[in-house]
Amino acid sequence: MSGSRIVALGHYQPPKVLTNDDLAKLVDTDDEWIRSRVGIRTRHIAEGETVVDLAAEAAQKALANSGRSASEVDLVVVATCTAVERSPNTAAAVAARLGVRSPAAYDINTVCSGFSYALATADHAIRAGAARTALVIGAERMSDTLDWTDRSTCVIFGDGAGAALVEAQEEGAEPGIGPVVWGSEPEKGDAVVITGWDPVISQQGQSVFRWATTQIAPLARQACERAGIDPSELKGFVPHQANLRIIDAIASRLGVTDAVVARDVVESGNTSAASVPLAFSKLVERGELSPGDPVLLFGFGGGLAYAGQVVRCP
Repeated sequence: MSGSRIVALGHYQPPKVLTNDDLAKLVDTDDEWIRSRVGIRTRHIAEGETVVDLAAEAAQKALANSGRSASEVDLVVVATCTAVERSPNTAAAVAARLGVRSPAAYDINTVCSGFSYALATADHAIRAGAARTALVIGAERMSDTLDWTDRSTCVIFGDGAGAALVEAQEEGAEPGIGPVVWGSEPEKGDAVVITGWDPVISQQGQSVFRWATTQIAPLARQACERAGIDPSELKGFVPHQANLRIIDAIASRLGVTDAVVARDVVESGNTSAASVPLAFSKLVERGELSPGDPVLLFGFGGGLAYAGQVVRCP
């Protein structure tokens, strides 16, 4: 095989919307304070829906949009840092929910970079001949990790899921998923942490901001170089939806002057591993990107881990 490509995307968000004004009733904050610092207006919060529920909904939509059936899938990968169950893992539970028969199924936890990590491992498996059709999902219920009295974190995060159906391309076809650039800075891993059996998220906001706005653009440029494309040729840029100021700073440093830049953080907040596929799926659904368009996906955050690749729009 010459590689793989994304055939279709899907996304899902729980129906409950939490506005900045709603949060102002819970914690000492207001709409202006939140929007000026992180750019978020609303976020979706799951009530009674598990990470498996969110992931399965997004995956089902990706399957429906692809015209493929669950019986064709032989690999399921879920990126998440908020799964509660240790066994069966989220991927296996999603496969059972969708009726996928005998797939390889595993979860990946690299927090906010998880979807790009998962997409890379699925692409590698297909290139190696170990799989042919994969469901790659990012799903998070970040609301489970929040201290609703801590305005530095509770205003940032939301819940949701995004999914991609990925399949093999025949020999000689142009790869639809470019080489991944990935890595981490484990010595700075305490900048974003979720710890304990009753987990609560905390982060060193200024440290993360400085790291993201100075270190990610050069790494994103490397992903473009490995794909043989200049950032100016990109039609889309979908970075992790961490913070609107971070997104705009990275886009400016990268020089994606003519690209559609995903800013779903405004409506969805930071959904960790779900943020990249969720934002990408919305851009495609709205027709803001066209089939074959080169799009740079880049996740970064907890760990501090990062991963990104150029893909062709389905």
